[in-house]
Amino acid sequence: MKSPFADEYWKPAVKEIETLEKMGVWEVVDRPEGASVIDSTWAFRIKRFPDGLIKKFKARFCVRGDQQVHGIDFFETYAPVVQWTTVHLMLILEVLLKLKSKQGDITAAFVHADVEEGENIYVEMPRGFRKQGKVLKLKKTLYGLRQSPRAFWLYLTEKMNLCGMEQSTLDPCLFIGEKVICICYVDDLIFWAMDGAYIDALADQLIAAGVSFEQESDAAGFLGVRMEIDPKTGLMEMKQTGLIDRVIETLGLDLGTTSGKFTPAEAKPLVKDADGEPALGEFSYSSVVGMLLYLAGHTRPDIAYAVNCCARYMFCPKRSHELALKRIGRYLKATRDRGLVLNPSKLLKVDCYPDADFAGLYGHENSSDPSCVKSRTGFVITVANCPVLWQSKLQTETALSTMEAEIVALAHSCRELFPIMDMVTLLGTKVGLPLKETTMNVSIHEDNAGALVLAETLPPQFTPRSKHYAIKTIWFREQIVKRKIKLVKIDTVEQLGDLFTKGLTRVTFEYLRRKLIGW
Repeated sequence: MKSPFADEYWKPAVKEIETLEKMGVWEVVDRPEGASVIDSTWAFRIKRFPDGLIKKFKARFCVRGDQQVHGIDFFETYAPVVQWTTVHLMLILEVLLKLKSKQGDITAAFVHADVEEGENIYVEMPRGFRKQGKVLKLKKTLYGLRQSPRAFWLYLTEKMNLCGMEQSTLDPCLFIGEKVICICYVDDLIFWAMDGAYIDALADQLIAAGVSFEQESDAAGFLGVRMEIDPKTGLMEMKQTGLIDRVIETLGLDLGTTSGKFTPAEAKPLVKDADGEPALGEFSYSSVVGMLLYLAGHTRPDIAYAVNCCARYMFCPKRSHELALKRIGRYLKATRDRGLVLNPSKLLKVDCYPDADFAGLYGHENSSDPSCVKSRTGFVITVANCPVLWQSKLQTETALSTMEAEIVALAHSCRELFPIMDMVTLLGTKVGLPLKETTMNVSIHEDNAGALVLAETLPPQFTPRSKHYAIKTIWFREQIVKRKIKLVKIDTVEQLGDLFTKGLTRVTFEYLRRKLIGW
C-alpha cells in the first residue's frame, strides 16, 4: 500500500481477516480445476464524524462482484434501505413525544447471511494473506457479491421478526414492536422508545439471536447527518457541517477572503449556455453536484432548486454553471452552521404546498430547444409544520397553460403525499398521538385559482382547454374526496413551494426559509 495511512490501514485489515475467519465465512480449499474463481480486492476508507474529523480507519475484504454473470452466479439482488421520509417522521415524533433514541451498528453485516444451499462460490485469497494453490470457498456471503445485500436484508428481517419487531408494509426497513420502533439503513440502525431500557432489552434479544450488534450512544448522528437537540427549547436541528466543509474546500472557497451570499441562486434561470465560455475544470463538477444533492435532499431544502438547476448540466458544464455552483458554495459558507430545525406543532397535521413555474426558461434559452418550454414542479410536504419531503424538477411533459402546469405539479405532489399520509396514520396510531377528525387534517395549499376550481369540481367538469389532461384531474380529485383532503387557497407570498420553482429575491427567500426550516 502506498497510502500515507498504510500502517493505519494494515491493522484493521488484519482484524478484518481474523473476524471473518472467526465467523466461519469460508474454508480454505485447493484450487478446483475448471471452476470459476472470482477475484478479491481490498476496500479502504476513513470513517468520519459529521463534522469531518476522522473517527476510524476501515478495511473491508471484498469480492469482485463485477465478474459475476446474471442468471449463472446470481439472480435476485433487490435490497431496500429506509426512506428519508420515514427518518424525518421519526425524528419529528422524537421531538414531539420526547422519545429516547439509540443508534446501533451490525459488525461485518453481510457475512451474517449464509450462502444458499447448493451454491459453490470460489474466491481468490486476500492480497497479503495468499497461499500458493489455495482459494476460499464461501460459506457465508461477502461484501462485493451481487446477492449479498439482499441476503443480509432477508436475514435481518427474519431476526427482527424473531424478536417481535413487525415489518411495516409501507417501508420495508421500518420495524415496529410493542414498545420499540426501529429503522435500518443496511447495517446502521436507530431505535426509539419511551424508555431506554426497552431499547437495551431489544438489543440483548438481537445479540442472543446471533446478530453481532454493537450498540452506540444516543442517535446524535446518522449517515453523516448530525442531530443536535437544544437543551433549553427541546428542538432538534439536523446539520451536515462536515459535508458543507468538503463542498467549500472542493470549490476552493475555504480561503478567508471569499465572501458569502444571501441566496443560493440568481433570480434569472440557469440556462444551457451552449455557446458560452468552456468550464475551467478547477474542480470535479459532478462530484460537487453529488455532494450538494445529498445535502439538499436531507437537511437543506433551501438549496434544492439551485442544485437541481446545476445538476441538469452535469455532463457538459460551462463556466456559467461552475459559477452557479460556486454561488451555492458561497451561500453555504455564510450559513455553514445551520440546518433543518424541527419545531413540530402539537397537532399531527399534514400539509402539502405544490407550485409550478410555467415555461420558466422560455425567452432565456434558445427557442428551438424543446427543453426551454418545460415547466418546473416544486413542492414541499410538512408534518406537524416540519418538512419531511421536498422536490424541485422540470416536468417531463410540456404544459400548454399555467393552469395545466399547476395541475401537473398538484398531481405529482399527490403521488408523494398519499404514502406519507398512510405512514403518519400508522406511526401516529402506534405512539398514541390523537389524530384530528377521522384520519388527520390534510391540506393542499394551491395559489392558482384555475387549478383550484378544476381540482375541487365534482362530478368532473372540464373546459375545452383542460380536456387533454383530464385523467390527472379525475385521479387526484377522486383521491382528495376519498381521503378527505382539504384544498385551501393560499396567497402567493405564503406559498412555500415558491422556494422550489424559481430564484427569489433576498427578502422573499429569507421569509419563506424562516417559515420552512426555522431560521
